[in-house]
Amino acid sequence: MSRIVITGANTGIGKVTACELARGGHEVLLACRSAERTQPVVEELRRETGNDRIDFVPLDLADLGSVRRAAASILESGRPIDVLINNAGLAGQRGLTADGFELAFGVNHLGHFLLTNLLAERLIESAPSRVVIVASRAHFRAPGIDFGALRRPTRTVSGYPEYAVSKLANVLHARALAKRFGGTGVHTYALHPGVVASDVWRRVPWPVRALMKRFMISNEEGARTSLYCATSERCADETGLYYDECAPKTPSRFALDDELAEQLWERSMEWTER
Repeated sequence: MSRIVITGANTGIGKVTACELARGGHEVLLACRSAERTQPVVEELRRETGNDRIDFVPLDLADLGSVRRAAASILESGRPIDVLINNAGLAGQRGLTADGFELAFGVNHLGHFLLTNLLAERLIESAPSRVVIVASRAHFRAPGIDFGALRRPTRTVSGYPEYAVSKLANVLHARALAKRFGGTGVHTYALHPGVVASDVWRRVPWPVRALMKRFMISNEEGARTSLYCATSERCADETGLYYDECAPKTPSRFALDDELAEQLWERSMEWTER
């Protein structure tokens, strides 16, 4: 069975994804910010699935130092990484990361960008392997990327435009990774999980959040495309594509812009260098 690393898996669709993977007999490593909140989930998943090969590594995607420490810990075991699922994310929060990046971009894209790069060699050694990036249909709302805004605090009150940009970055990341992993046996996938009533919306004010969730799908439904991209043989030979409802779909025109993908890659490399 595979060894799978998944970020943000102590709640929401990440937790459901981790549970189903563990139920399938896979070894699952939960990379999450809070040990206090995650260790009980590890114990719960072990009980529910009968699989004791579930563990935890601390990871704060808003702090690139924490990302480096998490990657070092993951690599230290010498174990393969068959699948990396970049699942963690936030929406509706405002501010800056510890390293001075707009909060949604820093957590949803840049932290995952660094983590993936640090684990890239192990993923290649473990091939055939996969990188699954949980993006969003919200990327269609992003009119490109204002790179200057990524070094400033969240400007809008809702934070949604910044969230959309971070999700565009996710889709572009999968596309750029596919180019760089070409011929190595590492395949990449970006996906829309559906509009899920998960904890990603936890900072949206309560009356608005309650109304929003009436029109959202469950975490169980939202995990389906993540599980499909992580494990299905039907997409094993595909790479760099965007998925919705367990099928490849055409992303936004900006997400298909190879020049923008390269610019994002170069900036992200520059910003994550020590």
